Order: sequence, then structure tokens, then C-alpha cells
Amino acid sequence: MVQKVHLGSCCQPSRLRKVAIVSWASSRFVKDTKQNIFELACGPGAQILKNTNLDRKDIDALLVSSCTTEQYSSTIISEMLGLKPKVSHRVDNLCNSGTNAIASAYSLITSELCDLALVVGAEKADSTGNKLRWDVTRGAFMLPVHWAAIFARAHMRKFGTSEEQMATVSVKNHRNASKNPNALFKKPVSLEQVLTSKKIADPIKLLDCSAPCDGASAVLLADERNAKKITDNPVWITGIGQHTNSASFANAASDLCTIESARMAAQDAFRMSGTKPSQIDVAELHDAFTIMEILAYEDLGFARKGAGGKFVNQQNIAINPRGGIIGCGHPVGATGVSQVAEVAAQLAGRAGSTQVNDCKTGLVHNLAAAGSSASVMIMSV
Repeated sequence: MVQKVHLGSCCQPSRLRKVAIVSWASSRFVKDTKQNIFELACGPGAQILKNTNLDRKDIDALLVSSCTTEQYSSTIISEMLGLKPKVSHRVDNLCNSGTNAIASAYSLITSELCDLALVVGAEKADSTGNKLRWDVTRGAFMLPVHWAAIFARAHMRKFGTSEEQMATVSVKNHRNASKNPNALFKKPVSLEQVLTSKKIADPIKLLDCSAPCDGASAVLLADERNAKKITDNPVWITGIGQHTNSASFANAASDLCTIESARMAAQDAFRMSGTKPSQIDVAELHDAFTIMEILAYEDLGFARKGAGGKFVNQQNIAINPRGGIIGCGHPVGATGVSQVAEVAAQLAGRAGSTQVNDCKTGLVHNLAAAGSSASVMIMSV
């Protein structure tokens, strides 16, 4: 008889080189830039190279996060940026691509294969990642809004969550986006505007939804020795948790009131970082739909199970200060990178018009395909 072997946790931060985010940049998120995916990706990458004044030969990894069908994209972008890295590849994991790429860059540095890794996320509004044609379990309901409606109805039935509570998420995030010069949506919206906006898939309305767009973001990761040479304010990655349940919606979750992959990823990230949910000052949560932010409050341990709807107006954690995905826009492959860039900027005190006071510890929560996979990342100064 063959017995299962249970391996210990891989989260042993004391054995790893410290890794910091030392620079970041984002394009404006717009409906159509008229640029191709390569031109779009190069903008933030070139800005980081300019800001840090690094010799291009020092960048020894270039990872691209995108759902583009263009082949050899990371190597093409490397050449366009004048880089000749040891490692160059693309990471494609739908909306969860950006944090996956950053986790890969982190691993390259901790393993000492690389010292400096540039991660670029870029996407066009017409990305193939916006429709889940491969998942036959969804039947004719291939658009993400359909599963958002299922989650919303389940949470409403079980916990009494209201359409007004979901709408409040949209109001908050559009208000935050109005302060962000890179956001797709620049105007605040009222509760009434959200509640009376066009119904897409009951109870999800137009203003409960994020919008696909063109956009790109980039972050530069460095080992401890180089980080302290590049900046006086490195932002350290202290915890990473990732979990994949499935590809298909049918196997994504047994409980439609939680995103199991996010809950498990959060547990690993908090354990690795040695922090608790109560210690988070600022968070970027994956609010592709308003219900997803409410579920995140509970899955991350910010609110008890079923109380997410009442948590929206809390004042202890700054949530989605750039406007989140709903306010800022959702260029699929760039989203996770943009989330990390925002939290890094907040912790370094360089977030400009969206800056939140007294931020020391931050969190990024990134999902894909109805929460079938998730990443949670914790950073601190």
C-alpha cells in the first residue's frame, strides 16, 4: 500500500534572500491607446529605467504579464527596452497574471539566479482573457459577470447582503479613482446611480462591474544589497501565498460564499510574513465586481464570515486607494502589477494624490477566473 507523504510548509522566509520593490510606474488606463501591446508595455518599463538610471546590463530578468496571443513577447520587449537579460519569459494566468509574474521574479532573486528583475504587465481591451471560452462547465455563460451574479445571489440569500451594500463598494472606489490621474474613470458616482444603472446579470448592474481597457504597469525587484543602492525607501516583500483550485468554474468552490483559493493563499501569506490581518494599513483588493471585494474582506480575515457587506464603510484599512479595478480599469495582465505598484507607492510615501497617511504594511489580493486561482502578497517598510 502506498502512503501519502505530507511535506512541510515551503514558507521559510529566514532561509531566503530579502527582496524589495525599488521602483514602479504605470501608464494611464484608457479605452484605446492606439498602441500595440509591445509599445504599451515599454512605456512603464522605460520610465523605471529612466528613474533609476540603472545600466541596462544590470537587469538580469524581464518577466511580462499578459494574456496576449503575441508570441515571444517578453524577448521582443527586452530588445525594445535595450535589455539582454539572463531570464525572459511571459506569465499568463488571466487576471492573476501580474502577481504570478512578481512571485516568479521574487523566486528568481531569492534563489540567487538573478539580482534585479523587471516585471511588466500589459494588456489591450480586446484581450482574449476577457472571455472564458475554454470552460465548458459555464455553458453559454462565458462572461465573468455571470459568476459574479451567482456569488452575489448566494451571499445575499445566506447572509442578507444587500444591493445597496454592493453599490457602496462602487461608490467608494469611483470616489478614490477620481483622485487618480491614471484611472479609466475620473468621476465619482452616487449610490442611486449605481443602483439604477443597467442590470447586466441580476443582481449585478453596470456600475457594479469593472471595465476592460488598455493599460500597462511595471515594478522593479532587487535583492537587499542592490535595493539599498537604488533607493532609500525599499518596500520589502514579506509574504506570498498562492493557490489554484481548478480551471473550470464547476470545480472552483464548493461554497459560493467564499473564494477558497484566496482564503488559503491569505493564510500562507500571513504565516510567511508573520503578520495578522489587523496589522494591514493599506490593501489592493480584486474588485472586478463589487461582490468580490465583499468576499475578500471575509476571505482575508478583515471581517467575520457574513459581515462583509457591513464592512464597506470601515475606516481602519485604506482599501483600493487608487480606485481598485472598478474605478481604475481592468487591463487583465497589468492589473496585478498595478496593484503591487500602488501598494509599494503607498508604503514608500510616494503615491501622490492617492496617498494614505501612516502606511507601514500593505496587502495585494489578486484573483483569476471566478477565484479558481488566487495570489496574496504582503509588503512592508
